[in-house]
Amino acid sequence: MSKKNVIIIGAAGRDFHNFNTYYRDNEEYNVVAFTAAQIPDIDGRKYPAVLAGELYPEGIPIYAQDDLPELLKKYNVDECVFAYSDVTYQEVMSVGAIVNAAGANFTLLGPNKTMLKSTKPVISVTAVRTGTGKSQTSRKIIETLMEHDLKVVAVRHPMPYGDIAAQKVQRFATVDDLKKHKCTIEEMEEYEPHVTRGNIIYAGVDYEEILRAAENDPDGCDVILWDGGNNDFSFYQADLAVNVLDPHRPGHELKYYPGEVSLRHADVAIINKVDSAKQEDIETVENNIKAVNPEAIIMKAESTITVDDPELIKGKRVLVVEDGPTLTHGEMQIGAGTVAAERIGVASFVDPRPFAVGSLKDTFEKYTHIDKILPAMGYGEQQLKDLEETINQSDCDAVIIGTPIDLSRVININKPCTRVHYDLAEVGSPNLKEVLADFIKQHNIK
Repeated sequence: MSKKNVIIIGAAGRDFHNFNTYYRDNEEYNVVAFTAAQIPDIDGRKYPAVLAGELYPEGIPIYAQDDLPELLKKYNVDECVFAYSDVTYQEVMSVGAIVNAAGANFTLLGPNKTMLKSTKPVISVTAVRTGTGKSQTSRKIIETLMEHDLKVVAVRHPMPYGDIAAQKVQRFATVDDLKKHKCTIEEMEEYEPHVTRGNIIYAGVDYEEILRAAENDPDGCDVILWDGGNNDFSFYQADLAVNVLDPHRPGHELKYYPGEVSLRHADVAIINKVDSAKQEDIETVENNIKAVNPEAIIMKAESTITVDDPELIKGKRVLVVEDGPTLTHGEMQIGAGTVAAERIGVASFVDPRPFAVGSLKDTFEKYTHIDKILPAMGYGEQQLKDLEETINQSDCDAVIIGTPIDLSRVININKPCTRVHYDLAEVGSPNLKEVLADFIKQHNIK
């Protein structure tokens, strides 16, 4: 029987994981290519032979997803596997139509084929959309577990934007490790809050190797926390699955792939940002949770916001810089910086678009819903330069940094600036303290 020719359609994350766990050593398949979307500068490279295994001594080429129709013909493809996240069902099936029209099968691999089992208790934190507050939820869970003197090792959803082979297994214990691994802004935003709180975080490409390293971390490990990305479901089998929802985007929890999968898997569903959302939207989200996962524990939480120097922005003309992915494929029009500005009372928001340069011009042209907010795009050195130049030539009195890290540490900002911080604060009961106490008791963690 001849092998089936396969293309894995992805974004340098779930696609690599699906390959590693299901296809890498599978003699029935021949993975001829990956395609890449969402993330800049992934296409044109190869998934390296050192990671691809004995069946792929030349590695596997990575193409732009726009090339998919031609690739289907070129490689006589039998099957395409859709393997990236935070996309509408319409977008998923539009890709499926391209694949089916070429005569190939269109596949979505499920958790049973791709989830890995840990020897340690696992808590997964996922979200129905990018920018719901998943990372602050992960931080709150870790802080609560650390209060019980437990060693928590976090594992972050992949972001291999650099040297893929060199990023096979990455361990971050200090801020210096971020420099050692040449992290982008998006990577720093996810890793730095963990290491500054005193816990270890792993990431990379090969999540079997990462899991085993995390379980045997030299500093100890009592609990593994899966810190998910976009709205992907966990790479690891969870003993407690937490899903975060956003009432600023009511209904999205049932319209985006694979966010609904994560919601249906959840033991705990947290409706975040209830302090800034409309009551009717909160009720819509709550009713949708009950409709698809009536057994889930429902919590509500505020996204509490603090500003380092509120007087610096009060009554001023401000430029707001927000988390990039939240604004771009997360489709949000506001972030924590915007909420803070409105609450403190700025004079006006400065539109960054007339001052945008380089890749940021392209970003605004592609994501037309972004208005008077600057997305912090920092996947590479040139994008950092573009971000710095755009900020510095903007006609504003002050800059609000609404990103999870201090941008002024990685770029030179020539204007007064202040940071916004945001944390999860549950409202009433049930809450994470109660749920995690039960989790610790149930798994006899000491």
